[in-house]
Amino acid sequence: MKNLLIIAAMALALSSCAVVASPLTGVIYTDMKAPLAVTSNPVASKVGTAEATSILGIVATGDASIEAAAKKAGITRISHVDYEANSVLGVFAKYTVYVYGE
Repeated sequence: MKNLLIIAAMALALSSCAVVASPLTGVIYTDMKAPLAVTSNPVASKVGTAEATSILGIVATGDASIEAAAKKAGITRISHVDYEANSVLGVFAKYTVYVYGE
């Protein structure tokens, strides 16, 4: 019985899921967009994106920072920031930041 408990505990500890930070998370599927930040600067035409991905919650890569998204679009004055969170069955997850500004 003790060995069975140890095996069950190890299986639980070693299993992981790819999840994304969001106010709502679907166990099977997540696909949502939401606001992240806002400034007093006027809305502008430039949009920069940056993303990070995760596979099984084991490997996560990318730079989904506001700074990275702003640099990609040449934005120096940020108007607002949105994000998008996607996850499928806890196997694959993606987090994307959208920066708007001039």
